[in-house]
Amino acid sequence: QAPNISTAPRPAVDRPSRVSAPALLPRRIAAMDPSAMPVSLAVTINLTDHGVNPQAFRFGNLTMESDKYIAVKDTAADGAPQVVTVDMHNGNAISRRPMKADACLMNTTDNIMALKGSTEGTPGNFVQVFNLDSKEKLGVFQCPVNIVFWRWIAPRVLGLVCDSDIYHWNLAVANSQPEKMFQRAGKLAEGGTQIINYAANSAISWCLLTAISTQDQGKTIDGNMQLYSVEKKQQQMLEGHAGCFGNVLVVDGAAPAGLFAFQERKQGTAATRLHIMDVTAPRGEGLPPPFKVNAEIQMPPEAPTDFAVALHLSEKHGVAFMVTKAGYLFLFDVATATMLVRSKVSQDTIFISIGSSLSGGCIFVNRKGAVTSVKVNEQAIVGYVMNNLVQLPNRQEIAFTLARRFGLPGANELFQQQFARFFASGDYKNAALVAAQCKSGLLRTPEVVNQFKAVQAAPGQASPILTYFSTLLEHGGKLNALESLELVRPVVQQQRRELVEKWLKEDKLECTEDLGDLVKAMDVRFALSIYLRASVHQKVIACFAETAQYDQIVAYVKKVGYQADYSQLLQGMLQTSPEAATNFAKNLLEGANGQPLIDVNVVVKLFMEQNRLQETTSILLEALKANRPDQSHLQTQLLAMNLQQAPKVAEAILQMNMLTHYDRAYIGQLCEKAGLMQWALEHYSEAADLKRVMLHAHQMTPEFLVSYFSRMPPDTALECLTDLLRHNRQNLQVVVQVAIKYHEQIGAARIVKMFETFGSNEGTFYFLGAILSSSTDAEVHFKYIEAASRCGNMQEVERVCRESTVYDPIVVKDFLKEAKLPDPRPLIYVCDLHGFVAELTEYLYKNSLMKYIEVYVVKVNPLQCPSVIGSLIDLDCSEDFIKTLLQNVRAACPVEQLVAEVEKRNRLRVILPWLEARVAEGNQDPFLHNGIAKIYIDTNRDPETFLKTNQFYDSAVVGKYCEDRDPHLAYTAYKRAWGQCDTQLVDVTNRNGLFRLQARYLVERQSVELWGLVLDPENKHRRAVIDQVVSTALPESTNAEEVSATVKAFISADMPNELIELLEKIVLHKSADFGKNRNLQNLLILTAIKADRSRVMDYINRLDNYDGPEIAKIAVGEPYRLYEEAFLIYKKQSLHAEAMEVLLTNIESVERAQEFAARCGEPGVWYKLGKAQLENGQVAEAIDSYLKAEDATDYLEVIAAAEREELFDDLVRYLLMARKTAKDQVVDTELVYSYAKTDALGDMEEFVSGTNTANIKQVGDRLYEERLYKAAKILYQSIPDNAKLASCYVRLGEYTQAVEAAKKANNPKTWREINIACIQAKQFKCAETAGMYIIVHPDHLEELISEYERAGHFEELMTLLDSGLSSERSHVGMYTELAILYTKYKPEKLMDFIKLNTQKLNIPKLIQACERHYLWEHAVFLYTHYDEFDQAANTMMAHSPVAFAHDQFQMILQKVSNVEIYYRAIQFYLDEQPMQLIPLLNTITSKVDHARVVQQVRKAGHLALIMPYMKSAQQHNIAAVNEAINELFVEGEQHEELRQSIEDFDNFDQITLAQRLEKHELVEMRRIAALVYKKNKRYKQSIDLSKLDKMYKDAMETAFESGNPELAESLLRYFVESDMRECFAACLYTCYDLIRPDVGLELAWRKGMLDFAMPFLLQVLREYTGRIDALDKKTQKKEEAEEKEKSASNDFVPDYMVNPMMPGGMPGFGNLALTAGPVGMAPPQPFGGVQGPPSMMMQPGMMPPRM
Repeated sequence: QAPNISTAPRPAVDRPSRVSAPALLPRRIAAMDPSAMPVSLAVTINLTDHGVNPQAFRFGNLTMESDKYIAVKDTAADGAPQVVTVDMHNGNAISRRPMKADACLMNTTDNIMALKGSTEGTPGNFVQVFNLDSKEKLGVFQCPVNIVFWRWIAPRVLGLVCDSDIYHWNLAVANSQPEKMFQRAGKLAEGGTQIINYAANSAISWCLLTAISTQDQGKTIDGNMQLYSVEKKQQQMLEGHAGCFGNVLVVDGAAPAGLFAFQERKQGTAATRLHIMDVTAPRGEGLPPPFKVNAEIQMPPEAPTDFAVALHLSEKHGVAFMVTKAGYLFLFDVATATMLVRSKVSQDTIFISIGSSLSGGCIFVNRKGAVTSVKVNEQAIVGYVMNNLVQLPNRQEIAFTLARRFGLPGANELFQQQFARFFASGDYKNAALVAAQCKSGLLRTPEVVNQFKAVQAAPGQASPILTYFSTLLEHGGKLNALESLELVRPVVQQQRRELVEKWLKEDKLECTEDLGDLVKAMDVRFALSIYLRASVHQKVIACFAETAQYDQIVAYVKKVGYQADYSQLLQGMLQTSPEAATNFAKNLLEGANGQPLIDVNVVVKLFMEQNRLQETTSILLEALKANRPDQSHLQTQLLAMNLQQAPKVAEAILQMNMLTHYDRAYIGQLCEKAGLMQWALEHYSEAADLKRVMLHAHQMTPEFLVSYFSRMPPDTALECLTDLLRHNRQNLQVVVQVAIKYHEQIGAARIVKMFETFGSNEGTFYFLGAILSSSTDAEVHFKYIEAASRCGNMQEVERVCRESTVYDPIVVKDFLKEAKLPDPRPLIYVCDLHGFVAELTEYLYKNSLMKYIEVYVVKVNPLQCPSVIGSLIDLDCSEDFIKTLLQNVRAACPVEQLVAEVEKRNRLRVILPWLEARVAEGNQDPFLHNGIAKIYIDTNRDPETFLKTNQFYDSAVVGKYCEDRDPHLAYTAYKRAWGQCDTQLVDVTNRNGLFRLQARYLVERQSVELWGLVLDPENKHRRAVIDQVVSTALPESTNAEEVSATVKAFISADMPNELIELLEKIVLHKSADFGKNRNLQNLLILTAIKADRSRVMDYINRLDNYDGPEIAKIAVGEPYRLYEEAFLIYKKQSLHAEAMEVLLTNIESVERAQEFAARCGEPGVWYKLGKAQLENGQVAEAIDSYLKAEDATDYLEVIAAAEREELFDDLVRYLLMARKTAKDQVVDTELVYSYAKTDALGDMEEFVSGTNTANIKQVGDRLYEERLYKAAKILYQSIPDNAKLASCYVRLGEYTQAVEAAKKANNPKTWREINIACIQAKQFKCAETAGMYIIVHPDHLEELISEYERAGHFEELMTLLDSGLSSERSHVGMYTELAILYTKYKPEKLMDFIKLNTQKLNIPKLIQACERHYLWEHAVFLYTHYDEFDQAANTMMAHSPVAFAHDQFQMILQKVSNVEIYYRAIQFYLDEQPMQLIPLLNTITSKVDHARVVQQVRKAGHLALIMPYMKSAQQHNIAAVNEAINELFVEGEQHEELRQSIEDFDNFDQITLAQRLEKHELVEMRRIAALVYKKNKRYKQSIDLSKLDKMYKDAMETAFESGNPELAESLLRYFVESDMRECFAACLYTCYDLIRPDVGLELAWRKGMLDFAMPFLLQVLREYTGRIDALDKKTQKKEEAEEKEKSASNDFVPDYMVNPMMPGGMPGFGNLALTAGPVGMAPPQPFGGVQGPPSMMMQPGMMPPRM
C-alpha cells in the first residue's frame, strides 16, 4: 500500500481539496498545523492574474528552465506577438517584449534569452542567443533541419534535439557552433513520437532523452527513454516517462554519488517502478558494487494510468520528487526508493515541472497558469516519517539517515541514544562519529568535550579526546570555538606550527579572539590570520602595525569600517616623509563610505606644528570639498591662515566658492585688512560694518550694489537704503530699483514707510506701481491709490479701483469719501463692485450729484437700479425723479428686485406706469405680472377677470396675497395653478368654509394625492367635504372618469359606509349609463361584503353585470366566509366545478356534493368528489368516484391511502384503470406490490415476465422487509439480485443455496449476513466458507469476531483466522486479531505467535489486549519491538514479579526518552534490587541529574550504597554529590580522603562543614576545619583554631595567604608574648611581605630577639636599596625625555608607560618608623606571581628576584 500523507497509520484514498494551495493536501491533514506537514506548497504566481492569455499555458509555448525564469509566448492586446518573462528571484517581476520568433528559452541563471524561429524559404530553424543585461548577441546558428526540442543543460550549454540528432552548443566559447553528440534511436527515432525532455548530469558525461507516444488514440501514453554515455559512446533504451540526474549523498563519509533516477513502466502494463543508481562510480573486479535501489510505485486507484511529467532529485534533502500529469506529487527517499508521500496537489493538468536548487524542491505549472512551488518541510519531515509512516518497518532508519546526512532536525533523540550507547560501550570512535553527524550541534557542547576528557585512555590506545577531535576533523567539517581551543592548546605547547597552518588552510577551526591570543605566542602570522577571520579589528591593526604594514591598515579599516588611532603613525611618517604623510592623511580622511578614519583636527594640528602650510592647505582643500556645516571652524582656519600669510591663495580659494560655512565676520575683517574691500563687503552682515564699507560705494558699480543687496539681510538692506536716501536724494532711482527687486525680502510695507518718512510720494508711486501687478497685499494697493490720488493721477486711481480685486473696499471707500475727489467715478466703481450701493446713492444724493446717479443706473450697472430706487425712496426723493429714472433705465432694470424693494416700502403704485409699459412691450416675467395683479387687487380694478385671464402671474404668490383680502380671489388664483397650489386651495377653503367650491374642485381635479389629503381622518372638515361631494359635486358631474376617481378615493380612504351610500346613489338611483357599469357593480358588491354583509345576497340577485368568479373568491376567503353567497354566484354563473369546491371545502357537506355531482354528471365534478372522499378517509368510495371520473391524476395519494387501509383488491382495479392513461413506473411498481399483498403470485409472476416499468428491486426490498420472502425471492430471481436472493434463502433456511448466491454476489455484507445466520444455526462449514470472504476486509473483521465471541464459538473463530493467514489477501488486522484471541483464550501460544509475526502485527492494539489480560511479559516484548522503551520500562517496574529481568531492563533503559523513568528505576532498584543499583547507575550516569539521584537516595537512607557512583560523578563538582561524599567521609573518620575531596572539589556548603568539624575529636578533622575556613577567607577563625591545636605552621601559612598585615602582626605578637623565638623567626620569614619592618624590629628589640630578626632586616635593606637605584634611573630618563620634547614637540604617546609609584612611602615601613607616610601601596609580588617567603639561604646583599 502506497503511503499517503495522513495523520493516521492506515492508508486511505487521496481526497484533494478545492481550496487554497496548502489545503491541496488530503483533507485529513487539512486541519494539521502547516508546520507539521512533510511538504510545503505555495502558489508562487498565477499568470492569469497578470494578464497572460490562458491559451498560452501549454507545452512548448511556456518554458521554465530553472527556478529563476518563466518565459511565455503570448499575444498582446493589439494582436502582436510578445514574450512574457517572470523573474521569480526578483519578486515575480514581469517584463513584456515584442517577439516574432516561434519559441523562447530563458537561461537557468543569467538574464540570457534564446530565440528559435524559421525563415521563409529556408529549411530548418535558426537559433539566436542574447545577453539582455549587456545587450550582447552570444551566438547565432542556422540549423538545416527542424529543432523539435531544446533545453539549457548547463549555464552556458544549450541542448538541441533535432529530427534525428542531438547537438550541444557551448556558448562559453566565442563563435562556437553546435556539436553533434548522438543520434535518436529505437522508438525515439520513429515518427509520431513527441520529445518531452532532455537532461544531462553535471559533468555532461551522461545524457537522457525522453519521449512519449500512443498506440490507442491517447487512451494509454507510452514512455521511452534513451540513456547515452558520452565517454563510452554507448546507449541503452528504457521504457518510462521521466528521468533525471543528480549528485546526492547516499553513503556516509563519501562524496555525493552521481545518481541517475527514472520511472519505469513497461508497454502494455500498469506496473510502475522507480530505479535509482550510481552511474558515475567505477566498476570492476575488486570494487564494491555501485549504489542501486528500486521499488514499486503505487499509483492512485483513481488514476491508475497517470504518468510522470518530471522527476527531480533533491541534492539538498536526499529525496526525489515525482510530478504526474493528473496533478499528483510523489516523494521518495533516495537511499531506499521508499515512497514517503503521495498527494494530489493540483486539480488541473500539470504540463511542466523543474527542480529548484534554491529550495531543494521543485516548481510546476498547470493548465490554469498557477505556478506552484513544492519543497520539503525541514522541521517536520523527519518526525513525519518516524511517527506517521508506521506501516514502514524501516521508518526509523530512513528518518535517522535523512537527519544524519542532510542535517534535518527532528532526530536529536536518536542521536543521543546512539551516542550514549556507543559511549557506554567504550566505542569512542563511533560516539565521536555520531557527534560529528548530528548537524544540530546537540553533541558538540562543553559537556561532551568534558565527557571525553574525563575518560582515561586504555594502555596502547589513543586518548578518547584525541579520537573525538580527529573524528570531527575527518567527518564533522569545522570545529566550533570550544573545540578549536581545546585542540590547539596542546599543539601550541608543542610548537607544532605545521598542524595549525594546515587546519587554518583547510578552514577546520572556528576563529575567535581567544584562539588568536593562544596562537600569537607561537606565530604572529597565524594570529593575524585568525584575528582577520574572527573580525577582531583592534588586534588585527596591532598585528599590521607590529609588522609595519601601514598600507594594509588603511585598506583593512576601510573594508571593515573600524576606527583606530593613527596619530602616532602619522606623526612618525611626517618627520621622515612629509609627502607620504600628506597622501596617507588624505587616504585616512577619505575613509570608508564617506566616514574619515582620523579626526581632521588632529591632522591639522600635527602638520601645523611642523609649519607645513602648503601641505595643510592641500589636505584641507581635499577634506573640505564636501562643504559641510560641521567643518566651519576648519574652513575659517584655512582661509585665515592664507589671508594672513598668502592673500593671493586666499583670494583664489574664495573665488572657487567651495566654502560657505566659515566665520564670515572674521574673514571679512581679514579681507578688509588685506585690502580686499569687495570680499569684505560680501562677508559683512552687521549694519555698522556694511555702512562703513558703503562709504566706498562710489568705487562700486550699480550692478554690483543691486546684486549685493540680494545677499544682505532684509533689516540691514533697509537701513542701508535709508542711509542712501538720507545722505543724497539723488539716490532715489537706485533705491527704487533695489526696492523693486528685493521688496519681497525686505517687505513692501517697510519700504513704503521708508518713503513716507522722507515724504517721497513719487518714490511710493513708482515703487508700488512696479510691484502692483504681482502683489496681493491689500495695503499695497491702498497705498498706491492713496499715492496716485496725492500725485493727481486720477486715471490710475480709477483704473486700480475698477480692476483690482485685492484692496480692502471699506478702507478705500472711506478714503475716497473723505477725499471728496472732483470726479466720483472711482468711488462709484468701488461701491458698485463691493455692494455699497446704498452708501453710494446716499453720498451722491446728499452731494447733489444727481447726474452721476442717472449715469450709474443707466450706464454702469442697471441691475442695481432696484437698490438705488429703494434708497431714493428712503431718502424722500421726489417721485418724478424716480419715475424719470425708471423710464431712462427701461427694461434693463430687474423686475423681481424692483417690485420687492418698492413693495417692502408699500409704494407699488409709484412703479405702475413702468410696469404697464413693460407689459405693453410683451414682457412675460411672472414678477412683473405679480406686481400688476397686486396693484389691481389693492385698487379693485376688476381683479377676478385679471386673475382668470392672465397667464403669466405666479398663482402661489398672488393667491397668498389675496387670502387676507378676498378668499374667493385666492381660490381663483389657486385653482388656476391646477395642481401646483392644491394644499393652499384646500387650506383657504377650509378656513373660510368654502366646502362646495372645494368639493367641485376635488371632483374635477381627480387627484389621488389631493383626495388622500382631504379624506385624511385627521382632517376635521372631512365630513363637510364628503356631504358636498355626495350631494352636490358628484350628482352635477357627467364625466365617468370623475366618478371613477371619486370612488377610488373613497376606497383608498377606507370609508365603506360612505362608499356604499355613494354607489347606491350612482348605481341604483342614477341614470342607466352608470347603473350598468360593471366596475361600479363589482365595487358595490365588494364594499357590501366588507362593510354590510346583509346586503350581499340582495345585490347578487338584483345585479347581473358583475365579475362573478372574482367576487366569489373574495366572498369565500378570509375574513368574510360567505360560502352560500359564493355557491349561489358559481351556480348562477354555471361554474359547477367551483360550486362543488365550495360545497366540499367550505360548506363541507358531502351529501349535498354527492347530490350535486349526480345532478351534474360531469367528470370534473366526480373527480373533485373523489378527491374530497379520499381526504376524508372514504377510500373505497373515493376509488369508485375516481373510476367514474376515469381520472388517475391522484394515483400517488390513492395508492398511499389504499395501502394504509389495506384495500389492495380495490387498488388493483384502480391501478389497472390508471395503466390505461398513465405510463408511470410507480403504477407498475405498486401493481406488482398489490399482487403480492393479495397473494396473487401467479398474476405477479406473469406481470413481471411481461413488458412493464416496475421497480422490481424496490418491491422486492419492501416485501423482504415485510418478511414475504417467497414473493421477494421470485422478484430477486427475475432481476437478478444475488445479494438479496441469498438473504431470502437464509430467511427460508436454505443455506446451501444462500452460499451459492453469495458467491455470485461477492459482497462482504452478504457474506456477513450468511455467516451470522450459519453461526446461529450452527452450520459451521457454511459459516467458515462465508467467513473466509469476510476476514480479508479489515473493516468487517472486528464485527465477525464479535459475532463468534457472542455465540461462544472460540475454537471455530481461531480456526477460521488461522486458515485465513495462508490467504494471499491476509493483512495486519488478521494477525493482530488472532493474537488478541490468543491473549484471551490461549495465552500459551501467544509468545511464539508474536515472535514469528512481529512485523505483521498492529502492536499498539495488541499491547492493549495484553494489558487487559495481564500478560505483562508479552507487553514488554511488544513495547520493546515497537520502540516504546519508556512504556516497556514502566511496565517492567510496575509488574516486576512476572516482567522484570535485570539485563533486559538495563538494555531498555539506555533507549528511553523520558528522564523521569531513570529516577523511578532508581527507586525501584532501591526497593527491589538494591544489589544491582550500582550497575544501573553506571548505565545511566550520563543521563541523570546527579544531585537529584543523591537527594533521592539520601531520602531513602542508603547513601553508602552508591558511594562508587558518587565518586565517579564527583568529577562534575556538584554540590549535592560533594556534600554527600564528605558526609560519608566524616562519618567514617576518613580524614585523608576528606581533605583530598575538599581540595579537589569546592562546590559544597563549606562553612557548615567547617563548623561541624571544628568540634570533632580528631585533630586531623579540626585541621580540615581550619583549612576550610582559610579557603573561605575566614582567616582569623582558621588561625584561632590552629593556635588552639598548636598547629603554628598552619597558622602562619593562613596569615600569609590572608594578605592582611594586621593578622600577620597579631600572630607575630602572639609568638613574642608566648616567647616562641623559633616561631617568631619562622613567622617573619613566612609573612615577610605583610609585616612592616618597624613593627618586626621593634618587637624583636623589646623582647631581645634581634638575632632571630636579623635575616629579615638584611632582606629589607637590600630590597629598598634596589628600589631607590631604580627610581634614580627612571627620574634621569624622564628628564632626558622632557629635554627632547622641548626640542621637538609632538603628541606621540608611547605604547606603554611605567606606572608611577603609588601614594605612600616605601612598603614595609609601618607607623612605628620615623619615615612613616600615607599607607595604601599593595605588597610586591614575588617571582612567578606566586606569593611566598624569601629564601632563607640568600647571600648578603642579594634580593629575591622580582617581575
